[in-house]
Order: sequence, then structure tokens, then C-alpha cells
Amino acid sequence: MTDHHNIAAVAAHRLPRVRRVVPRDLWDALAKGVDDFKAMPTHAVFLCVIYPIAGLVIARAALGYNVLPLIYPLAAGFALVGPLAAIGVYELSRRREQGLDFDWSHAFDLLHAASFRAILALALFLLALFGLWIGAAHAIYVFYFGYAEPASMESFVRDVLTTEAGHGLIVTGNLVGFLFALGAFVVSVVSFPLLIDRNISATAAAATSIKVVLRNPLTMALWGLTVACMLLVASLPLFVGLAVAIPVLGHATWHLYRKAVVADLPPREPHEYERKGRRYAADFPAALFPVFEKDVRN
Repeated sequence: MTDHHNIAAVAAHRLPRVRRVVPRDLWDALAKGVDDFKAMPTHAVFLCVIYPIAGLVIARAALGYNVLPLIYPLAAGFALVGPLAAIGVYELSRRREQGLDFDWSHAFDLLHAASFRAILALALFLLALFGLWIGAAHAIYVFYFGYAEPASMESFVRDVLTTEAGHGLIVTGNLVGFLFALGAFVVSVVSFPLLIDRNISATAAAATSIKVVLRNPLTMALWGLTVACMLLVASLPLFVGLAVAIPVLGHATWHLYRKAVVADLPPREPHEYERKGRRYAADFPAALFPVFEKDVRN
């Protein structure tokens, strides 16, 4: 029993300290996020263009396979995996803050970082949570409406809005969805920026994120509501607004992390690698295999 207590104490000691943040800090983080986006608009949109495209493709696939009940859960579930779309944005904000070159290509430096495995582990957790949410949403629909598919969008909307089963679906679905979103938010609110900035494990980063929420429950609740509202508004015009909302929120999240977490852990070790020069068509497909390039140069 003593050994377990010692292990827990060491693990807690290694977690970075967290600060108290107030609503004013949220607005300041958003303002800095907008400023970062203005300084790097092309980079941020490039990084996040896959996000609205993915939304359109998923919605189209849903319509094509007549799984209308999953369109709303898919759109709402984007909030669970939103931090993944902003990983490169965090890196650009970090580089700009440190006065480093923030060319868009540096957003992919994380692929070479020692923390990449921890980032990947946390990303897989969020993707698994997203899959569980979609499964739960489908089960809730089946509970209220059975396995019969809606005949059309009009009939589906009418059944949801005007029937007792539809009202039950709305209440239960949103309640369960809130629990999923709360879990994802608590675990990931500052964990990805922390992994990008410091040498820390995925478990410790998630624990620090939980620690930030417990230290600032009301402020973090306000931040979660702000994020949800921005994502909802950005999703209305066929998800296109997400190309702006995601990078702004990503930059803002980086600055919120800097306000909430004390930088008392060793920084992430820089990984310097040779920037490849201009590519030529004749290099394909050898350019896909760097080991061959190294052998040729040697």
C-alpha cells in the first residue's frame, strides 16, 4: 500500500502546476488567437481546410446511405475531435511566441518530435470517444424509433419535432452527447498544447488538463460554452465557417494553456532536420523513401 502511495505522490509531483484563470483571461486568449490568425491566415486555413471538407463528405455520405439520424450526431461530434484539427495551429502559435520562423511547413515538425507518440495516443483516445458517441447516438435513435429508416428529411424532422418519441430523442441524445463532450473537453482542454510544449506523457498531460478544470470550474465551463457556440455557428453554413473557427480557437487555446499551466517542466527537445530542397518529377518515387536519398548522397 505504501508503494502505491509513493507512486501516486511522485506522479502528482511531476505534474506541472496550474494557475487560476478568470473570464478576462478567456477574452484575452481569444484576442491573441485572432491576432495569430491574422498573422498566419493562409497557414491556418490550409491546415484546417480538411475539416470542412470532411464535414461535407460525411454529410453527403450520410444522405447517400439514408442514415439521416446520424447527421446531427456527426456534426455535434466534431467537438470531440476538434483539438486534433488544431494540433498544427498550436505549434505555429508556439513558434510565433518564441520568435521562431512560423512558416506553415513547421506545423508538421511534430511528426519528428519525441512527443509524437504521446500526441498520437491522446488523439486515438479522442477518436475512440468519437466512435463510441456515434454508436451511442445510433442506439438512442433505435430505442425511440426502431430500425426503420426515415422516408425523407422532411418526415424525419417532423417526427423528431412533433412526436413524443422525437422529444425523448432530443432530450436523451443531447444529455448523453453533453456527457461525451464534457469528458473530451476535460481531458483535452490543455493537454495537446502541453504535449507540444513540454516533455510529458499523454497520461500526465490529460491529468494536468483535468487539474486545470478542477482548479477553474466556472471559467473552464464558460470556455467550453464559448467553444461550443463558435463551432455551432461555424457549422451552420455547411461547415465552411470551421476553416476560420478552428484556427482561431486553436491559437486561443494555446494562449489559454500558457495562462493556465506553469512552464516548470523541461521544454520539448528541438528536433532539427534538414529541409529538403526543390523536388523534381524525376525524383518520384525515390523521393518517398528518404533512406535512398541518404545512400545516394553518401
